[in-house]
Amino acid sequence: MIVLFGCAQPEAPPEQPPIEPPPEQPPVEPPPENESEQMLSYPLKGVSLSTRGDEYFVQFFEEAMEAGNMVMWAGDWMDIENEGAPIVVTELSSTYDYIPLVEVTYYTQGEGELIRPLTEENKQIYKESTIAFVEKYDPEYFVMGIETDIMYEKSPEDYEEFVVFYNEMYDEIKNVSPYTKVFTVFQLEKMKGCELWIEKSCNSSNSHWELIDDFKTDLVAFSTYPCLVYKNPADIPEDHYTEINEHVSKPIAFTENGWHTEAYPPGWESSEEEQAEYVERFFELTKDLNVEVTVWSFMYGQGTIQPFNTMGLRRPDGTAKPSWNAWIEGGE
Repeated sequence: MIVLFGCAQPEAPPEQPPIEPPPEQPPVEPPPENESEQMLSYPLKGVSLSTRGDEYFVQFFEEAMEAGNMVMWAGDWMDIENEGAPIVVTELSSTYDYIPLVEVTYYTQGEGELIRPLTEENKQIYKESTIAFVEKYDPEYFVMGIETDIMYEKSPEDYEEFVVFYNEMYDEIKNVSPYTKVFTVFQLEKMKGCELWIEKSCNSSNSHWELIDDFKTDLVAFSTYPCLVYKNPADIPEDHYTEINEHVSKPIAFTENGWHTEAYPPGWESSEEEQAEYVERFFELTKDLNVEVTVWSFMYGQGTIQPFNTMGLRRPDGTAKPSWNAWIEGGE
């Protein structure tokens, strides 16, 4: 689900002709009260679908409701066609009273490779399954593309093809579900020009804020993992998040957020106490932003690479880390 960064940094992409920016989108107005079951109170806060095992599936949703009012699923776009986890997360939202956030992707962030070619046939499957999904569920949000700027670095040609397809899909979704908020996701630290695993390496000359303008979007969304750039939460600059305001006027979403708790990698050791410190600092540093959505990447650590495997707010035995209460209380 989550971006799997390696230590090596990609070369800068070759110079590409500019993509014609889409027309400015008007803000999405909330539906009239008789067209909405509930009027939402922002910011929404939640966790991704990250159980500690199939036998704890129900327990996950019960605990997720303590963590906020949103559950996110992120994965292969084809899972909508296959009626997999995104359908389950969406349909369970009425049982457990949360807002579902479905993110579909077409490539793997770690390798920067397409899951399957963006052929006309595959794009048609993506399109038809997505339109059927939004027609049936009328979701509050729908996300296409996870850390899209990584694809720009890895394969500019595939990125450009996706931009065209995304903007076409934006219009198609709005035609059938006008109140659904549609957006893509960028990796914040990379957008700021940071080099991962190089301390305090953010350089505005390497930033890619201009990519935001390639997309029609109702929110501007980011994943954020400052532990890949800063060794301690106290080292995160005061403007690490507020810089977003210089480039964005629309509501902001943080759809992935994390800080690890293990003594790895060497030189970047962390702890449970440090993770809790980061949670508190995140809410402090973002208090002046127009944040509509914020999601912590894992409630329980998942079987992924280090250090992402220890970013859960709760331990494998089910007990809470200090960050659990910090997250619950954050932003209040």
